[in-house]
Amino acid sequence: METGIHFDDNVVHTDNQIRRARCWFPCIDDNNQRCCYDLEFTVAHNLVAVSNGSLLCQVLSKDDPPRKTYVYRLDVPVTAQWISLAVGPFEIFPDRHNGFISHMCLQPNLPKLHNTVEFFHSAFSEYEQYLDAKFPFGSYKQVFLSPEMTVSSSTFGASLSIFSSQVLFDEKVIDQTIDTCIKLAFALARQWFGVYITPEAPNDEWLLDGLAGFLTDLFIKKFLGNNEARYRRYKANCAVCKADDNGATALSSSFACKDLYGTHSIGLYGKIRSWKSVAILQMLEKQMGPDFFKKILQAIISRAQSTASPVRSLSTKEFRHFANKIGNLERPFLKEFFPRWVGSYGCPVLRMGFSYNKRKNIIELAVLRECTATLDSSVSVLNANPDSENRDGDFGWPGVMTVRVYELDGMSDHPDLPLAGDSWQLLEIACHSKLAARRYQKPKKGKPDGSDDNGDVPTIDIRSSVDSPLLWIRADPEMEYLAEIHFNQPVQMWINQLEKDEDVVAQSQAITALESLPELSFSVVKALNDFLIDSKAFWRVRIEAAFALASTSSEETDLAGLQHLMKFYKSRRFDADIGLPKPNDFRDFPEYFVLEAIPRAIAMIRAADRKSPREAVEFVLQLLKYNDNNGNHYSDVFWLAALVQSVGELEFGQQSIFFLSSLLKRIDGLLHFDRLMPSYNGILTISCIRTLAQIALKLSGFIRLDHVFELIKPFRDFKTIWRVRIEASRALLDLEFHCNGIDAALLLFIKYIEEEPSLRGQVKLGVHAMRLCQMRVGSVCSEDIKATTFVALLQLLESHTAFNNVFLRHYLFCIIQVLAGRSPTLYGVPKDRIPRTGVVDICNEQKNTFAALVTDARPPPQPPVDNPNLLHDNLVIPEVSKEVDTISNSHERKTAVVKIRVKQSATTSKAEEADNGTVERSQGGERSQGRHHDADRGATSSVSVDAPQRNSAEAVSINNQNIEEVNSFHDHGSRITASIGSAKIASEGDNFGKELQCTADSGNVSVHPQPDDPASPSIIQDNYIDDEAQKYASLQTLSIGCSLGTVDSQFRGKEKRKKKKDKEKKRKREDHKGDRDDLEYLERKRLKKEKKQKEKEMAKLGSDVKEQKGKENAKLASDVKAPSAGKKEQTTSLTELPGKEELNSEIVQLKPSEPSKAVIAKSETTTKPTEGTSAPRFRIKIKNKTLNKS
Repeated sequence: METGIHFDDNVVHTDNQIRRARCWFPCIDDNNQRCCYDLEFTVAHNLVAVSNGSLLCQVLSKDDPPRKTYVYRLDVPVTAQWISLAVGPFEIFPDRHNGFISHMCLQPNLPKLHNTVEFFHSAFSEYEQYLDAKFPFGSYKQVFLSPEMTVSSSTFGASLSIFSSQVLFDEKVIDQTIDTCIKLAFALARQWFGVYITPEAPNDEWLLDGLAGFLTDLFIKKFLGNNEARYRRYKANCAVCKADDNGATALSSSFACKDLYGTHSIGLYGKIRSWKSVAILQMLEKQMGPDFFKKILQAIISRAQSTASPVRSLSTKEFRHFANKIGNLERPFLKEFFPRWVGSYGCPVLRMGFSYNKRKNIIELAVLRECTATLDSSVSVLNANPDSENRDGDFGWPGVMTVRVYELDGMSDHPDLPLAGDSWQLLEIACHSKLAARRYQKPKKGKPDGSDDNGDVPTIDIRSSVDSPLLWIRADPEMEYLAEIHFNQPVQMWINQLEKDEDVVAQSQAITALESLPELSFSVVKALNDFLIDSKAFWRVRIEAAFALASTSSEETDLAGLQHLMKFYKSRRFDADIGLPKPNDFRDFPEYFVLEAIPRAIAMIRAADRKSPREAVEFVLQLLKYNDNNGNHYSDVFWLAALVQSVGELEFGQQSIFFLSSLLKRIDGLLHFDRLMPSYNGILTISCIRTLAQIALKLSGFIRLDHVFELIKPFRDFKTIWRVRIEASRALLDLEFHCNGIDAALLLFIKYIEEEPSLRGQVKLGVHAMRLCQMRVGSVCSEDIKATTFVALLQLLESHTAFNNVFLRHYLFCIIQVLAGRSPTLYGVPKDRIPRTGVVDICNEQKNTFAALVTDARPPPQPPVDNPNLLHDNLVIPEVSKEVDTISNSHERKTAVVKIRVKQSATTSKAEEADNGTVERSQGGERSQGRHHDADRGATSSVSVDAPQRNSAEAVSINNQNIEEVNSFHDHGSRITASIGSAKIASEGDNFGKELQCTADSGNVSVHPQPDDPASPSIIQDNYIDDEAQKYASLQTLSIGCSLGTVDSQFRGKEKRKKKKDKEKKRKREDHKGDRDDLEYLERKRLKKEKKQKEKEMAKLGSDVKEQKGKENAKLASDVKAPSAGKKEQTTSLTELPGKEELNSEIVQLKPSEPSKAVIAKSETTTKPTEGTSAPRFRIKIKNKTLNKS
């Protein structure tokens, strides 16, 4: 297994992890660098190579055994992170409705693949129709691999998506259908927004993620129903409001994006940010209308597909401009909307209550405005933004919320509630019904509420009071704003809303309100039961009603909820004659989902002694005992899994403990049955393991946990299904945590991580360990972590295992954060302070940042300048990597070859254009001019990679020819390194061309990073050059420090701070004039004076130490021999550093006529090979050539 690319038997695939593309092929792994690609992959004749772009041809060689070469071309410029590869014995299934789409999987999963992708052409056509454009890439491929091979359930690449095969399902599986359809639709939406249209900066990533989610919501609404789309959006908004309380969820701020290095898209915070992005875009759609929002998306795609000057990047500022020009939203609104919602964090919280004024026939609505985040932090974020205008006492969000009132005479909307304003506000809303004259008249027909058409309000008197014409009131019924709303109205009005409002969001809000009532009445239980048995209601809300009945079932209501749930289930599933369950029949899908949730709801009911009632335990046992799936067309694996998990929810008391042995026998029987005939994805075994662990923890006083430990341990065998093995590991971690504490659980977790071969399994274990740490922090008695355990965690964090798996690395960091009492995020962690002197290491991924993490909790410093290599006088200093590459010249072998050709398009970023300026390179007396540019295809390079031979270790050497060495951008611990040898320079009459042979060694190389030594002679600079010296300049200062402009700005800043300090001292002296006779004031002044005296003494000691070091450095500098000033070129040879790799020679020259250009003449690095290594070895061939301009 290598970083970025993985070998598993005869399958090879990439994973597109964050900043890992450069680890498996030479590239500029930066989100701002985009180019086209020609890709050639030579594999065995029985394998299929799938990559990006369109397949041009397949070439079969005459070798024995024959090999096949797949040639792909990607004409759309993309970044390196979207280059993907999958090689294996795939079965190809072309889409029956669209020839551009191909689906591939391994042979055992082919029947599932046919059933899974049957819908996909509809989503493909829907996106093209909505965006009014053709799919941007020539083709689209979906590859399904075994779940243990992948690092996540889905991986995106240009025109290629790689999924875990566990999302596939056959025609007998019901539960997996919805989730798989949404996952595939989102991957297709990311091809449009994220891969094709890319963010202009890290702060703009939220926009592309939100647009992809917006497209996915359109698919859900059209193909899964409007109720499904609204319900999902409502639940996502509720989750965002609960979690959006700190800066980690701010969408477009430098601290939340740029300084998080991509980790903001991982885990819970990644989901919250994604849901918040979609919610904000839907708010804009509500403000401007769906048609205008659709035109904005079409304009974005249209300018990207323009043949004249395509623009394939998108920024928040540009989208704001589109919202003004195309969406017709006013500038003042946008100027306040984006800083508040996008640049800050926190959601509005509105607490509302009302009273009806009968004399005036109005509603007096009282509103309390709050925020999910602390007020001070949100205000500080807004004040830091120059676009925001925040006034004291007027803190809030832009926009006006609508209040919808349902009366006897119908429904009316009142857009009278501003989101900004004072904390308390009283609104008056006029009523349209006249109570005395029209109390019992038939009301008018209601208007549609935006979700489903409302029926007529019934003629019976269902008012909350005989003195009020109101039926119920809703705030923000169309979900126009991302807000947390707490509305207080009488119980009867909530019941009216549940029974009469057909909007699924209104029904869910009513159930939540009724469930949280402090005192329950039989009318509430009856309303919940009536909604549960209503087959016309949305099935997800019916499940909510079932769990609400379970939570309201208590001794006060005579366990009425339990009786209603059992009666409903028996009316649907029991034979009335014999009183036993009927054979399964799952043809009615909504009814299937509702009935599947009933046993678990019953298992959660508690009696007065906080134990499960005897009837509930007996009922669950009866369902397990008499389950019969004969004659049913659909699988009952999820049905049985839900029954088994309901056993884990039971609390056994004295009256029900004797049922435990029967339940355990049933679970044991299911485990044996699933071992002989494995269920879909091992679902049944997973639920049994989870239930056994729950029962053991609940009855730990009566059951020896070590026996349960030995019972579950065999399921960790590596021959078992991947998900079963991980579930067993998680159960054992839970048992270890409850028995021996968090320290023992973390040690066991580290052991399991080292043993787990699958990347995704490591991630699952990391998430579970983080949750255990959070449970430990939330407990009353928190156990201390031993130093050895903490050191083991740090070692695992810096290991090659963590470097290979970015997600595991992130969760290990989160574990350390939680143990330190901080939030599980990189947000707010002080950045490692990099000195301005010495070599800037931009590639070191495994640098230890935890010294600063543990000792320094101060806020992060200001980010450094964007390009520290651009110094004064336009002097360009190339960055030098601290890691020295391993160079190897391997012999030619007849093995599989991967060839990648990089086409530099016209859309290359401005940063690359700046680097492509005229820089002369001196090479043994020969001189080549600057790079030639081509408007059509630009410079082209092809890379061919030899398939590895496992047991080979060759000597590392380099020939001493005219060589330009290129340091590969690889991270600390990365074992794939590359360098270039055997250059061939064309004659003067030919077009400029250059062929370089590059060899990459992926073996284990021991690389030691060089310390940040300011005396390291890597880069030489002189800030003070007089007129004569500029003519024959040389670089002699060993630093890349600040330019003169930076020094001047720092000096001016110091003067301003000094003046401000003097004013502050003068003000304090005036304030304390009257306190000079106060003894307490004099004592404080004396202590302060003593403290300052001590600080001065410490500073003096520090200055003495610095002065001594300066003398030592001056002595070292005097030993360096400088050439005479009469020479036109000065050469500085680098001294050999003991214990480091040899730096043979490096010549830095400045021409007299061009003093602003630095030229590197020759650089050679050699390292000693690691003996005894057997790892993949790649041969990479790079060709650079420029086409004639015509």
